[in-house]
Amino acid sequence: MEHRSVTGMIRYTSAKPGMEGAERGREWFRFTHHRDGSTVMRATCEIEEPDPKVLRDVVYHLGPGMIPQHLQVQLTVGDSFMGSGWMRHDAAGGVIECESFGPSIGRVSQRVGTQGPFDGFGTHPVVGDAFLAKRLDLSRGPHRRTMRCFLPSPDHRGATPPLIAEVSIALEYVGEEEKTVAAGTFPCRHFRFVDESDDGMGGTPHPDYDIWATADDDCILVYAAIDGYMMNRYELVELAR
Repeated sequence: MEHRSVTGMIRYTSAKPGMEGAERGREWFRFTHHRDGSTVMRATCEIEEPDPKVLRDVVYHLGPGMIPQHLQVQLTVGDSFMGSGWMRHDAAGGVIECESFGPSIGRVSQRVGTQGPFDGFGTHPVVGDAFLAKRLDLSRGPHRRTMRCFLPSPDHRGATPPLIAEVSIALEYVGEEEKTVAAGTFPCRHFRFVDESDDGMGGTPHPDYDIWATADDDCILVYAAIDGYMMNRYELVELAR
């Protein structure tokens, strides 16, 4: 085959008092990098804590230059079907379209103008958060800028039926660090998401979210930490490329 694949698994754990190190979910991922510069990200995420449990399947296609093309989402919450949706970016027309269905929303069609450039689709798998960091200009050294994204859900766990939501969140390049996890030791770049919005992402301020990603073009999540009300940790436990 002419494409190149990167596959792996992320373990979700808790840092809450009395639950330190307890596994609370997991994420399997595959990146397919094509010769034309496009990438397809596939991810399955299981979140067991807190209730209700979330099961999410995502397929995200980025064209050359990391231009978002389309995003597919299948979502189960509390072991019941929550919704499925498909978002498409019409770059020439400056429009995002969404076709969605769920028991609580019925059948919904949306068409929203992008009103200028944006950085990508927010997908909710943590490997997608790390890959979004490729949008930062690292030649500027440590710095922070606002990332503009369109998401299928503004909920912090992505646990609402897929509908178009625009979110802005600051992303900071902190610097380079080495990180050792179950999958090995990796030279990493340290990034930090900071919610500076007046109303908070999805109506609730998102706690600071630190990510360590491989210091190469694959930008694979190696480790991540969120404190605040979440107290979550994410660790790369398997990797093949």
